[in-house]
Amino acid sequence: MRRNLIMLAGLVAATLALGSCGKPAEKTGAPDVLTFSILSAENQQSMEPLWTPLLNDLQKQTGLKVKPFFASNYTSLVEAMRFNQVQVGWFSAVPSVDAIDRSNAMVLGRVISGDGSTGYQSILIVNKDSPITLADVLKCGKRYTFGMGDPKSTSGTLAPMYYLFAPHNIEPSECFKTVRNASHQANLGAVATGVVDVASNNTEGLLFAGRETEGKKMVSHVKVIWTSPLLPESAIIARKDLDPVVLQKLRTFFLDYGKATGPEGDRQRKVMAGLTYRGFAPADDTYLDSVRAMIDSNALREAKASGDPAKIAAAQKTLAEVEARLGSNAPSATAKP
Repeated sequence: MRRNLIMLAGLVAATLALGSCGKPAEKTGAPDVLTFSILSAENQQSMEPLWTPLLNDLQKQTGLKVKPFFASNYTSLVEAMRFNQVQVGWFSAVPSVDAIDRSNAMVLGRVISGDGSTGYQSILIVNKDSPITLADVLKCGKRYTFGMGDPKSTSGTLAPMYYLFAPHNIEPSECFKTVRNASHQANLGAVATGVVDVASNNTEGLLFAGRETEGKKMVSHVKVIWTSPLLPESAIIARKDLDPVVLQKLRTFFLDYGKATGPEGDRQRKVMAGLTYRGFAPADDTYLDSVRAMIDSNALREAKASGDPAKIAAAQKTLAEVEARLGSNAPSATAKP
Protein backbone atom coordinates (compact mmCIF):
# COMPACT_ATOMS: atom_id res chain seq x y z
CA MET A 1 0.00 0.00 0.00
CA ARG A 2 2.97 2.27 0.02
CA ARG A 3 3.06 4.77 -2.79
CA ASN A 4 5.78 5.73 -5.25
CA LEU A 5 8.30 3.04 -4.37
CA ILE A 6 10.22 3.78 -7.56
CA MET A 7 10.53 7.44 -6.59
CA LEU A 8 11.68 6.48 -3.10
CA ALA A 9 14.32 4.14 -4.52
CA GLY A 10 15.61 6.99 -6.63
CA LEU A 11 15.74 9.35 -3.67
CA VAL A 12 17.60 6.83 -1.55
CA ALA A 13 19.99 6.10 -4.40
CA ALA A 14 20.69 9.80 -4.78
CA THR A 15 21.26 10.10 -1.07
CA LEU A 16 23.74 7.26 -1.04
CA ALA A 17 25.45 8.56 -4.17
CA LEU A 18 26.16 11.90 -2.55
CA GLY A 19 27.43 10.04 0.49
CA SER A 20 29.49 7.58 -1.55
CA CYS A 21 32.58 8.38 0.46
CA GLY A 22 30.78 6.89 3.46
CA LYS A 23 30.91 10.11 5.42
CA PRO A 24 28.25 12.74 6.18
CA ALA A 25 28.34 15.95 4.19
CA GLU A 26 30.50 18.83 5.32
CA LYS A 27 29.19 21.84 7.18
CA THR A 28 26.21 23.40 5.42
CA GLY A 29 26.28 26.99 6.65
CA ALA A 30 23.44 28.82 4.88
CA PRO A 31 22.28 26.72 1.90
CA ASP A 32 20.41 28.34 -0.98
CA VAL A 33 17.49 25.94 -0.47
CA LEU A 34 16.36 24.20 2.71
CA THR A 35 14.85 20.77 2.18
CA PHE A 36 12.20 19.83 4.74
CA SER A 37 11.62 16.11 5.25
CA ILE A 38 8.21 14.63 5.99
CA LEU A 39 7.37 11.02 6.79
CA SER A 40 4.55 10.06 4.45
CA ALA A 41 3.59 7.12 6.66
CA GLU A 42 0.05 7.27 5.33
CA ASN A 43 0.86 8.33 1.74
CA GLN A 44 2.32 11.36 0.00
CA GLN A 45 -0.95 12.11 -1.78
CA SER A 46 -2.71 12.75 1.53
CA MET A 47 0.23 14.37 3.35
CA GLU A 48 1.49 16.83 0.74
CA PRO A 49 -1.58 19.12 0.66
CA LEU A 50 -1.60 19.25 4.46
CA TRP A 51 2.05 20.29 4.78
CA THR A 52 2.29 22.59 1.75
CA PRO A 53 0.53 25.59 3.42
CA LEU A 54 2.84 25.40 6.43
CA LEU A 55 5.96 25.14 4.26
CA ASN A 56 4.75 28.06 2.16
CA ASP A 57 4.38 30.10 5.35
CA LEU A 58 7.83 28.99 6.48
CA GLN A 59 9.32 30.23 3.24
CA LYS A 60 7.40 33.50 3.30
CA GLN A 61 8.05 34.39 6.94
CA THR A 62 11.73 33.44 7.07
CA GLY A 63 12.78 34.44 3.56
CA LEU A 64 14.31 30.96 3.15
CA LYS A 65 13.65 28.85 0.07
CA VAL A 66 12.05 25.60 1.23
CA LYS A 67 11.20 22.42 -0.65
CA PRO A 68 9.64 19.20 0.73
CA PHE A 69 11.17 15.74 0.80
CA PHE A 70 8.64 12.92 1.31
CA ALA A 71 9.90 9.54 2.47
CA SER A 72 7.87 6.45 3.30
CA ASN A 73 10.24 4.95 5.87
CA TYR A 74 12.26 6.14 8.84
CA THR A 75 15.69 5.06 7.55
CA SER A 76 15.32 7.25 4.47
CA LEU A 77 14.65 10.29 6.65
CA VAL A 78 17.69 9.74 8.85
CA GLU A 79 20.04 8.92 5.97
CA ALA A 80 18.85 11.88 3.91
CA MET A 81 19.66 14.21 6.82
CA ARG A 82 22.93 12.43 7.48
CA PHE A 83 24.15 13.12 3.95
CA ASN A 84 22.67 16.62 3.94
CA GLN A 85 19.95 15.88 1.42
CA VAL A 86 17.60 17.46 3.98
CA GLN A 87 18.41 20.06 6.63
CA VAL A 88 15.22 20.21 8.68
CA GLY A 89 12.11 18.07 9.08
CA TRP A 90 9.21 16.62 11.03
CA PHE A 91 10.44 13.44 12.73
CA SER A 92 8.71 11.05 15.08
CA ALA A 93 10.55 10.11 18.26
CA VAL A 94 12.78 7.17 17.32
CA PRO A 95 14.09 8.65 14.05
CA SER A 96 14.66 11.88 15.96
CA VAL A 97 17.01 10.01 18.30
CA ASP A 98 18.72 8.36 15.33
CA ALA A 99 19.13 11.71 13.59
CA ILE A 100 20.67 13.24 16.72
CA ASP A 101 23.06 10.32 17.10
CA ARG A 102 23.94 9.76 13.45
CA SER A 103 22.98 12.83 11.41
CA ASN A 104 24.39 15.80 13.36
CA ALA A 105 20.86 16.90 14.27
CA MET A 106 19.17 18.72 17.14
CA VAL A 107 15.62 19.30 18.39
CA LEU A 108 14.15 22.74 17.63
CA GLY A 109 10.73 22.10 19.19
CA ARG A 110 8.06 19.51 19.73
CA VAL A 111 4.53 19.08 18.45
CA ILE A 112 1.46 19.88 20.56
CA SER A 113 -1.39 17.55 19.62
CA GLY A 114 -4.79 18.84 18.59
CA ASP A 115 -6.33 18.21 22.01
CA GLY A 116 -3.42 19.91 23.77
CA SER A 117 -2.05 16.67 25.23
CA THR A 118 1.67 16.11 25.69
CA GLY A 119 1.76 12.83 23.81
CA TYR A 120 -0.07 10.07 22.03
CA GLN A 121 -0.44 6.32 22.60
CA SER A 122 0.52 3.09 20.95
CA ILE A 123 -2.34 0.61 20.56
CA LEU A 124 -3.07 -2.94 19.47
CA ILE A 125 -6.10 -3.40 17.25
CA VAL A 126 -8.18 -6.35 16.07
CA ASN A 127 -11.18 -6.60 13.79
CA LYS A 128 -14.34 -5.33 15.48
CA ASP A 129 -15.97 -8.75 15.05
CA SER A 130 -12.96 -10.66 16.34
CA PRO A 131 -13.21 -12.50 19.67
CA ILE A 132 -9.45 -12.03 20.25
CA THR A 133 -8.64 -10.37 23.58
CA LEU A 134 -5.36 -9.11 24.99
CA ALA A 135 -5.21 -12.18 27.21
CA ASP A 136 -5.48 -14.35 24.10
CA VAL A 137 -2.62 -12.46 22.46
CA LEU A 138 -0.38 -12.88 25.51
CA LYS A 139 -0.94 -16.67 25.46
CA CYS A 140 1.03 -16.79 22.21
CA GLY A 141 1.05 -20.30 20.75
CA LYS A 142 1.55 -19.02 17.18
CA ARG A 143 -2.21 -18.80 16.73
CA TYR A 144 -2.44 -15.30 15.24
CA THR A 145 -0.88 -13.21 12.50
CA PHE A 146 0.58 -9.91 13.70
CA GLY A 147 1.14 -6.62 11.89
CA MET A 148 3.98 -4.65 13.46
CA GLY A 149 5.17 -1.20 12.45
CA ASP A 150 8.40 -0.10 10.85
CA PRO A 151 11.28 -1.46 12.98
CA LYS A 152 12.11 2.15 13.93
CA SER A 153 8.52 3.16 14.68
CA THR A 154 7.99 4.38 18.24
CA SER A 155 4.33 3.38 18.47
CA GLY A 156 4.37 0.58 15.90
CA THR A 157 7.28 -1.42 17.30
CA LEU A 158 9.25 0.07 20.18
CA ALA A 159 6.41 0.89 22.58
CA PRO A 160 4.60 -2.48 22.23
CA MET A 161 7.91 -4.24 22.83
CA TYR A 162 8.83 -2.10 25.85
CA TYR A 163 5.48 -1.78 27.57
CA LEU A 164 3.77 -5.03 26.62
CA PHE A 165 5.83 -7.85 25.15
CA ALA A 166 9.12 -7.49 27.07
CA PRO A 167 7.45 -7.40 30.52
CA HIS A 168 5.72 -10.67 29.57
CA ASN A 169 8.94 -12.18 28.17
CA ILE A 170 7.38 -12.39 24.71
CA GLU A 171 9.37 -12.37 21.48
CA PRO A 172 6.84 -11.63 18.69
CA SER A 173 8.56 -13.89 16.15
CA GLU A 174 8.14 -16.80 18.56
CA CYS A 175 4.67 -15.78 19.74
CA PHE A 176 2.77 -15.21 16.50
CA LYS A 177 2.14 -17.38 13.48
CA THR A 178 3.65 -14.69 11.28
CA VAL A 179 4.90 -11.14 11.88
CA ARG A 180 4.93 -8.59 9.08
CA ASN A 181 6.21 -5.01 9.21
CA ALA A 182 4.11 -2.36 7.51
CA SER A 183 2.92 1.24 7.83
CA HIS A 184 0.12 2.17 10.23
CA GLN A 185 -2.22 2.66 7.30
CA ALA A 186 -1.39 -0.76 5.84
CA ASN A 187 -1.82 -2.46 9.22
CA LEU A 188 -5.14 -0.71 9.78
CA GLY A 189 -6.41 -1.93 6.41
CA ALA A 190 -5.09 -5.44 7.02
CA VAL A 191 -6.94 -5.76 10.34
CA ALA A 192 -10.12 -4.13 9.01
CA THR A 193 -10.26 -6.58 6.10
CA GLY A 194 -9.24 -9.65 8.10
CA VAL A 195 -5.85 -10.15 6.41
CA VAL A 196 -4.08 -9.81 9.78
CA ASP A 197 -5.47 -10.85 13.17
CA VAL A 198 -3.74 -8.27 15.38
CA ALA A 199 -1.67 -5.16 14.62
CA SER A 200 0.01 -2.24 16.31
CA ASN A 201 -1.02 1.31 15.49
CA ASN A 202 -1.44 4.57 17.39
CA THR A 203 -4.18 6.91 18.51
CA GLU A 204 -3.16 9.65 16.07
CA GLY A 205 -3.07 7.18 13.19
CA LEU A 206 -6.70 6.25 13.80
CA LEU A 207 -7.65 9.90 14.12
CA PHE A 208 -5.90 10.78 10.87
CA ALA A 209 -7.38 7.84 8.96
CA GLY A 210 -10.86 8.61 10.25
CA ARG A 211 -10.95 11.96 8.47
CA GLU A 212 -11.25 10.37 5.02
CA THR A 213 -14.13 8.27 3.75
CA GLU A 214 -12.16 5.08 3.11
CA GLY A 215 -10.09 5.49 6.26
CA LYS A 216 -13.20 6.14 8.34
CA LYS A 217 -14.64 2.90 7.02
CA MET A 218 -11.52 1.00 8.03
CA VAL A 219 -11.48 2.57 11.50
CA SER A 220 -15.10 1.51 11.99
CA HIS A 221 -14.07 -2.11 11.41
CA VAL A 222 -11.44 -2.30 14.16
CA LYS A 223 -11.35 -2.12 17.95
CA VAL A 224 -8.56 -1.41 20.44
CA ILE A 225 -7.50 -4.15 22.87
CA TRP A 226 -4.41 -2.50 24.40
CA THR A 227 -3.24 1.09 24.98
CA SER A 228 0.23 2.19 26.06
CA PRO A 229 1.22 4.99 28.42
CA LEU A 230 1.75 8.39 26.74
CA LEU A 231 4.58 8.59 24.20
CA PRO A 232 6.46 11.77 23.25
CA GLU A 233 4.98 13.62 20.29
CA SER A 234 7.00 14.11 17.12
CA ALA A 235 9.54 16.92 16.89
CA ILE A 236 11.03 19.41 14.48
CA ILE A 237 14.65 18.41 13.86
CA ALA A 238 17.40 20.39 12.13
CA ARG A 239 21.06 19.90 11.34
CA LYS A 240 23.30 21.53 13.94
CA ASP A 241 25.68 22.90 11.33
CA LEU A 242 23.13 25.21 9.75
CA ASP A 243 23.96 28.88 10.08
CA PRO A 244 22.94 30.00 13.61
CA VAL A 245 20.80 32.76 12.08
CA VAL A 246 18.94 30.16 10.00
CA LEU A 247 18.45 27.91 13.02
CA GLN A 248 17.00 30.80 15.00
CA LYS A 249 14.66 31.72 12.15
CA LEU A 250 13.41 28.14 12.02
CA ARG A 251 12.95 27.89 15.78
CA THR A 252 11.13 31.21 15.98
CA PHE A 253 8.81 30.32 13.10
CA PHE A 254 7.66 27.04 14.60
CA LEU A 255 7.32 28.26 18.17
CA ASP A 256 5.29 31.28 17.06
CA TYR A 257 3.20 29.52 14.43
CA GLY A 258 -0.53 29.54 15.15
CA LYS A 259 -0.22 31.88 18.13
CA ALA A 260 -1.09 35.15 16.37
CA THR A 261 -4.46 36.86 16.89
CA GLY A 262 -6.89 37.85 14.18
CA PRO A 263 -7.52 36.33 10.74
CA GLU A 264 -3.89 35.36 10.13
CA GLY A 265 -3.69 33.46 13.39
CA ASP A 266 -7.00 31.76 12.59
CA ARG A 267 -5.65 30.71 9.20
CA GLN A 268 -2.48 29.28 10.73
CA ARG A 269 -4.46 27.38 13.34
CA LYS A 270 -6.58 25.92 10.54
CA VAL A 271 -3.39 24.73 8.85
CA MET A 272 -2.30 23.07 12.10
CA ALA A 273 -5.73 21.50 12.58
CA GLY A 274 -5.33 19.84 9.20
CA LEU A 275 -2.25 18.13 10.60
CA THR A 276 -4.19 17.23 13.79
CA TYR A 277 -1.84 19.53 15.75
CA ARG A 278 -2.38 22.62 17.86
CA GLY A 279 1.09 24.05 17.47
CA PHE A 280 4.69 23.64 18.62
CA ALA A 281 6.37 23.98 22.02
CA PRO A 282 10.00 24.54 23.09
CA ALA A 283 12.08 21.39 23.49
CA ASP A 284 15.67 20.22 23.32
CA ASP A 285 17.33 16.83 22.90
CA THR A 286 16.44 15.76 26.47
CA TYR A 287 12.80 15.69 25.38
CA LEU A 288 13.57 12.30 23.83
CA ASP A 289 15.20 10.67 26.87
CA SER A 290 12.13 8.52 27.57
CA VAL A 291 12.43 7.14 24.03
CA ARG A 292 16.12 6.53 24.56
CA ALA A 293 15.17 4.45 27.59
CA MET A 294 12.91 2.30 25.40
CA ILE A 295 15.62 1.94 22.75
CA ASP A 296 18.24 1.03 25.35
CA SER A 297 15.89 -1.44 27.01
CA ASN A 298 15.41 -3.14 23.65
CA ALA A 299 19.18 -3.23 23.17
CA LEU A 300 19.54 -4.87 26.58
CA ARG A 301 16.96 -7.49 25.61
CA GLU A 302 18.95 -8.28 22.47
CA ALA A 303 22.21 -8.38 24.43
CA LYS A 304 20.75 -10.87 26.89
CA ALA A 305 19.54 -13.01 24.00
CA SER A 306 23.10 -13.08 22.64
CA GLY A 307 24.45 -14.33 25.97
CA ASP A 308 27.53 -12.09 25.61
CA PRO A 309 28.48 -10.79 29.10
CA ALA A 310 30.32 -7.77 27.70
CA LYS A 311 27.36 -6.73 25.55
CA ILE A 312 24.99 -7.23 28.47
CA ALA A 313 27.13 -5.11 30.80
CA ALA A 314 27.45 -2.32 28.22
CA ALA A 315 23.70 -2.30 27.54
CA GLN A 316 22.91 -2.24 31.26
CA LYS A 317 25.27 0.72 31.76
CA THR A 318 23.73 2.70 28.89
CA LEU A 319 20.18 2.07 30.10
CA ALA A 320 21.09 3.01 33.68
CA GLU A 321 22.55 6.32 32.51
CA VAL A 322 19.45 7.43 30.62
CA GLU A 323 17.11 6.27 33.40
CA ALA A 324 19.20 8.23 35.89
CA ARG A 325 18.64 11.37 33.80
CA LEU A 326 14.92 10.66 33.73
CA GLY A 327 14.71 9.96 37.45
CA SER A 328 11.11 9.52 38.58
CA ASN A 329 9.95 10.27 35.04
CA ALA A 330 11.52 7.13 33.63
CA PRO A 331 8.98 5.01 31.73
CA SER A 332 8.17 1.79 33.50
CA ALA A 333 9.01 -1.35 31.56
CA THR A 334 6.65 -3.21 33.84
CA ALA A 335 3.63 -1.09 32.91
CA LYS A 336 0.57 -3.31 32.95
CA PRO A 337 -1.72 -3.68 29.93
